[in-house]
This record gives sequence, C-alpha cells and structure tokens, in this order.
Amino acid sequence: MTRYAIGLPNVGEFGDPRLLRDLAVLAEESGWDGVYLWDHTLFHEPEWPVANPTVTAAAIAVATRRVRILLACVLARRRVAVVARETVGLDLLSDGRLTLVAPLGSLDLEFAGFGEPADLRARGEALTRNLEDLVRLWSGEPVVLGGGAGPVQMVPPPVQRPRIPIWCGGTWPNRRPLRRAARFDGAMPTFAEQKTRRPPPEEFAAATAYIAGHREGGLAGYDVVLEGSTDPDSAAEVVSSYVDAGLTWWVEEMGWWRVPPDAPPGAVARFARERIAAGPPRIAAPSD
Repeated sequence: MTRYAIGLPNVGEFGDPRLLRDLAVLAEESGWDGVYLWDHTLFHEPEWPVANPTVTAAAIAVATRRVRILLACVLARRRVAVVARETVGLDLLSDGRLTLVAPLGSLDLEFAGFGEPADLRARGEALTRNLEDLVRLWSGEPVVLGGGAGPVQMVPPPVQRPRIPIWCGGTWPNRRPLRRAARFDGAMPTFAEQKTRRPPPEEFAAATAYIAGHREGGLAGYDVVLEGSTDPDSAAEVVSSYVDAGLTWWVEEMGWWRVPPDAPPGAVARFARERIAAGPPRIAAPSD
C-alpha cells in the first residue's frame, strides 16, 4: 500500500513551529498519512527564520493522533546522546509514530560555521558512526559506543521495537549513501534538479533496483520514498508511475518554490493549506 505525506521545510515562511503544527493537523484531517519535517539550523538566506524541528515534532506529536512523523535529522552534525533522548521522547509522545530520516546535510555552513568538518567523506563517516551508536542507545541496554570509555545505558527504550525506523538519504547515482540506506529500514533518494523536474520513473527504478541488490530479500518490508510536487487532478497518475518502480511513500513538497517568486507575503502558507486540504492522491487497487 502506498502512503502519502506532506513535506514541510522549517525555514523561511515555514520557520514558525505554530504554522507547521497547524499544517500537520490539517494534513491529518485531510487524509494524509504522514508529515515530513526538514532539519536546518541555518539556511542559504541568512535572514530567514528557522524553526527547531525537534520542538516542532513534539508539538505535532501532541496535536495529532494518526499521522506518522517523518523527522529529518542531520546526524553527522548532532550529538548522538542528545538525539537518542530526543527521539525516544518523541516516540513516547506520539505513541510510536516516529520515523527518523537521516540525510547527509546540504548546507556546508551548518558544519563549518560551527567548527565541524564539512567535506562529504567526513560527514558520511560521522553519519555511519552515529547511526550505529544511536541504534545501540535505543536498545535500553548497557552499551559501549564507538570511542566510548565504558558502558552507558539510556532508558526508557523507544515504544517501537526493535527500534524507531530509520530512512537514509542519498543523491543518485552516488552509490555509497544508498548502500548505507540498504542496511536500515528505508531510503529517500534524491535526484539532480529535483525541485524543478520530476525524475523519470526509470531513473527512480534504477535507484530502487540498486538498493534492492544490497538487501537480502530485496525490498520486501522496506520503504522507498520520493519527494515531489503534483496537482490534485493529476497526482494519482504521477505517483502510480513510481509505485510501479517500488515507491512506498510519496512526500508532497510544500516549498516556497511552488509559488511565483514575486508572490505577496503569506502566499506560500496559503498555497500549502490549499494543497494539503485537497488531500493525497489515492491510487485504486488493481481489480481481480
């Protein structure tokens, strides 16, 4: 079964946790299955507001009852012990509705500006190391972390067992990030110029086939996610072409690039409300 989420930036006009909470509530009321939150501490436009995604996710968790919270976390620049406590708290608040999305990060200044290595190889190594440590901490058992001096234990564990689901990002055709994703519970591949073009279904299929080739059992029980934009009238047709290539979640992006650049203040939020209220595409199940 294909599921549908709204994709919410946490910057610019979306840099207000109250707005993001209200959009998430509207998404639940309008039949969407999930809410995807970006993770930025800065942005390319330094004057833009930025909302804290963890705080926002907590607000969404207590304001909703059904939608899944898909929380991006650039783990390569985060303290894994803090993330472990935050994510377990969010899993408890949401009664087990949290999925952690672990991208590599797209803004070098968010690393270099705070004294962290910004090159992609170092970020990839930090992400891999922190993911392994995070899974250990979620166990609730005494564990020794990479580089740790002795065992540590964090309780309570998450509601979800054996762990909170983890999806990893990666830009196709880069192989290494998708090999990392194949070790976890889902993948959210990205593609060149994705904000201005939809990747052809065959390009998406190539990425999913590569992931499947690195998993015992292929894609059974595994999530493959794509973020993009549709109009309500053609959404079902667009999404169905990716379902045939292995898609399990479609994330409808609500970014500012979907309105004209000279649109008046508030136009981005109005667009988001209208598109969310129109509801997700629903692809009819094949008849017997």
